[in-house]
Amino acid sequence: MIEIYGKHNCSYCDKAKFLCERNNLEYVYKQLDEDFDRNAFFAMFPSARSFPQIKVDGHSIGGYTDLESWYQNRT
Repeated sequence: MIEIYGKHNCSYCDKAKFLCERNNLEYVYKQLDEDFDRNAFFAMFPSARSFPQIKVDGHSIGGYTDLESWYQNRT
């Protein structure tokens, strides 16, 4: 399961959702200030510097480009 933690007006958040939809990947999108707050975000991703932050099977993989790499390299 892919979890995307994003925010409003975030083009890379939209790209991450589109990558999942285009490739029929199951995902959940969580929105800043609706599903979590900044404190919860930094508790989950202490070294995060950008949005989105993405987890695959409960493990943080990074942002959108990391999701792209994960998808291209999965077996």
